[in-house]
Amino acid sequence: MGWETVIGLEVHVQLATRTKMFCACRTTFGDPPNTNVCPTCLGLPGALPVPNAEAVRLGTRAALALGCTVHPVSVFARKNYFYPDLPKGYQISQFDRPLATGGRVAFESPGRGRLEVGVTRLHLEEDAGKLIHDRVPGKTAVDLNRAGTPLAEIVSEPDMRTPADARAYLVTLRQILVYAGVSDCSMEQGSLRVDANISIRRPGAPGLGTKAEVKNLNSFANVERALEAERERQIGLVERGERVAQVTLLFNAGSGEVRPLRSKEESHDYRYFPDPDLPPLVLAPEWIADERLALPELPDARRARFELAFGLPAYDARVLTSEVALAEYYESLVTAGVEPKTAANWVMGDVMTSYNETGAFPVEASRLAALVTLVRDGMVSRQAAKRVYAELARSPHEPPRDVAERLGLIQVSDQEALAGWVDEVLAAHPAEVARYRGGELKLMGFFVGQVMKRSKGKADPKGVQPVLQGKLG
Repeated sequence: MGWETVIGLEVHVQLATRTKMFCACRTTFGDPPNTNVCPTCLGLPGALPVPNAEAVRLGTRAALALGCTVHPVSVFARKNYFYPDLPKGYQISQFDRPLATGGRVAFESPGRGRLEVGVTRLHLEEDAGKLIHDRVPGKTAVDLNRAGTPLAEIVSEPDMRTPADARAYLVTLRQILVYAGVSDCSMEQGSLRVDANISIRRPGAPGLGTKAEVKNLNSFANVERALEAERERQIGLVERGERVAQVTLLFNAGSGEVRPLRSKEESHDYRYFPDPDLPPLVLAPEWIADERLALPELPDARRARFELAFGLPAYDARVLTSEVALAEYYESLVTAGVEPKTAANWVMGDVMTSYNETGAFPVEASRLAALVTLVRDGMVSRQAAKRVYAELARSPHEPPRDVAERLGLIQVSDQEALAGWVDEVLAAHPAEVARYRGGELKLMGFFVGQVMKRSKGKADPKGVQPVLQGKLG
């Protein structure tokens, strides 16, 4: 009898505000240590917190995008624990009365198809500071710039059964939050962090096993790797007759192993109680309804529209909507007159390659549309167009036709020129000519390719084949 894995995720998302959750300090990433601090986020006596209205709005928008019920009244609570990067000795969070509950995330999991994972709750809280272990030799430094940064914590139901489920869930969750304009969800900058809870049980067992929590995972790939490692560790323990302890673990990406950090605290160890400096957060039902109406088009809806309006295959629509910027670039191409499938092929090829390398689009959609028009009109071959595209990125103001002419890539349709290249190819490959004339007609593709190669992509491929057929008899 095998083992079933049970996985739930806690995702901490930094909300895209300019200032912190309860004070006016900046949230700018990369500023010098301990420069974005004030008496409030340092927890100095007499400093009082004031909720950030934009953080509340973005948290509400995130909850609505995930299909949660946003509660008109929620309560900020103090979560008490001691750690060097927590200057107040407590974190302002929400506990028994969170901002929102009861959402869902639907996604495609590799090997398991379409799945839905429930969202238990979404609550608002402030971030802690950051410990830096490599700045001062032999010591640990504390940077409190992040202390007080606004977060939405999204807690899933334990509905995932494989590490691949967890990774697919996170990819979809990130897409939804970015589309909703809630956060940039940059794991590199710490604006999306994942804690993963995992346990094992026998298939069909009604209860849950003892869970372990893997903290501070810095990529979706490492979430999957860490869960795979912890699953194997727990199975090994149980099959040796040992007990799984409830612990907090760290994942070493280099070795692929998990190691215990500390025994896991239960929630009552945090001694939650309502923050006496903050009244309940009260949201008018009309305001919540307006925020629901203000939601932008989300990934699932955009995918469905791309399939229906542009006739795209499901795979193409999924790739094109994977990032907001890609989807918008694609729509700009179509609006500029490029046939939808042709536009999809360009975006999923050369455009996506350059976007993944630089995080930007070096060729504006209008210039790429002009290049595609040259291909459609037979002036530039598809192969040559790839060279023109690369050059357009280096020549941001030069029209595509001028670039093609400068590179000598305007397609040649002149019959005399085509015949010259064909004669050279046939003279260079007498054995293949004999095989073709002996009935091996599939060699026509070989001859066309050789003509294109000899002409350096200048020959019009539509005109090459009739000339070849005439010469080969």
